[in-house]
Amino acid sequence: MAFTGNWSCDSFKTGLMNGTFDFTSGAFYMALYTNDATLDASTTAYTATGEVVASGYAAMPLTIAQTPTVGNSGNTAYISFDNAVWTSALTARGALVYQSGGGNPAVCVLDFGADKTSTITFTVQFPAVSNTSAIIRIA
Repeated sequence: MAFTGNWSCDSFKTGLMNGTFDFTSGAFYMALYTNDATLDASTTAYTATGEVVASGYAAMPLTIAQTPTVGNSGNTAYISFDNAVWTSALTARGALVYQSGGGNPAVCVLDFGADKTSTITFTVQFPAVSNTSAIIRIA
């Protein structure tokens, strides 16, 4: 089994401090992967190795649903994306969110927990946008 959980990539953590990531004007993508992929916290950038191959599939540009915001309590910054939807029959075990350009640096690895299969539409639903549940939170 190649997927071992959900991860904020180590390169994302350091990239926040050195200015690699720009959530106000950068372009972010999600790529889907089979369980043949090896993705974890040490993943540094997008890779095609283990990526889903299916008719109509390509890495999906993500739309930022919530720009960087500090929550009501003032101690958690957060950001999120709109759901990603593919019109394609495919099977995926997980995903990688990455920023396009500059080597395509990795943001996070998402483990779906098991193979997920769609015959028509495949949707990755992001959690609610709040300081306690958004996909990316920094406390």
